[in-house]
Amino acid sequence: MILTQCAVCATELGLTLGKKCGRCSTRYCGPECQKKHWEEGGHDKLCKTIKKAGGAEQYNANKKYAEAVTVAAEACAEDTKGQTCYICTQALHWKTKEGLVRGCSCRGTAGFAHVSCLAEQAKILVAEAEENNLSDKVFDERWARWDRCSLCEQRYHGDVGCAVGWACWKTYVGRSETDWPRQGAINVLGSGLDAAKHHEDALSVREAELAMKRRLGASTSNILVVQTNLALTYQHLGRLEQAMQMQKDVYFGRLTTHGVEHTYTLTAANNYAASLVVLRRYKEAKSLLRKIIRVTPRILGETHEITLRMRWIYANVLYMDTSATPDDLREAVTKLEDTARTAQRVFGRAHPMVVELERSLRGSREALSARGGNG
Repeated sequence: MILTQCAVCATELGLTLGKKCGRCSTRYCGPECQKKHWEEGGHDKLCKTIKKAGGAEQYNANKKYAEAVTVAAEACAEDTKGQTCYICTQALHWKTKEGLVRGCSCRGTAGFAHVSCLAEQAKILVAEAEENNLSDKVFDERWARWDRCSLCEQRYHGDVGCAVGWACWKTYVGRSETDWPRQGAINVLGSGLDAAKHHEDALSVREAELAMKRRLGASTSNILVVQTNLALTYQHLGRLEQAMQMQKDVYFGRLTTHGVEHTYTLTAANNYAASLVVLRRYKEAKSLLRKIIRVTPRILGETHEITLRMRWIYANVLYMDTSATPDDLREAVTKLEDTARTAQRVFGRAHPMVVELERSLRGSREALSARGGNG
């Protein structure tokens, strides 16, 4: 994670408190912990190594990346047997000897790769965009290679998402925080940590990102992006009221800035509705969704992830509400069947969203059956 804690006692330091080792920048809450770490914690032996790696933040990123790649390759081992990397065409990476991964929506023999190859591909594309001063649109398209598969265009999930997140962060952490790639990298890292359910670590990253954006005077739109991600992490950690209030603020901020039909506004509405459902505030969620659920497919398309998530949330509202009628329950089942079928076609059966959709479908059928319907 971003180094925001004392290396000895784990006191939270944020981005500015405490002191650093003069050689390698390892952080401490004060001289007592620094002295203890040198004399008892082994820092006297590691300090030169950390400095040689580029400092404490870079050393930590390199270490976490190596660990994450090992975990991802092991998690994908059964799926990747007998396959080769679509980038380097080898089974084992020639240099790192790492195994293959696949954490997107590719199926069959497509999409297998080494995390190192995915990272190198993204690094080269972004470097070319920077060197040739390409347009923002082209830069954004190339930057997407850091967290989306170039074949299926879907975001990496699970342990693969985490490994790619660390790859991105270790690539740009040494740059000035005013450089856009470093700012983008901290966002990719936070998303990767959340994807692998490392939510406490993701929280540290998200909070550090928000503090950085505010300190640098980022635009309102950029601040809203970070707040959206932070709210999602709050929700994962069970801080539900805090998450809901932040999602509400983001939604109205987007509505004011961009209008109801902008992609950012629709995404914010989806997140706000989801947080209301978690708190069982079904009436408010239903009212919000009815305003935008017809607009979303027209703007984003029938198979866009946000369109599918919005339909999923609306169906959940219909069958979870204790005041639901038999007609509501039947509608929920029908919507979830259609949405699950589409999501499976787009993302594949193993995708986390598809797994959760199928769970919701079972729940809606059980609710309908309990009311004497045809579950």
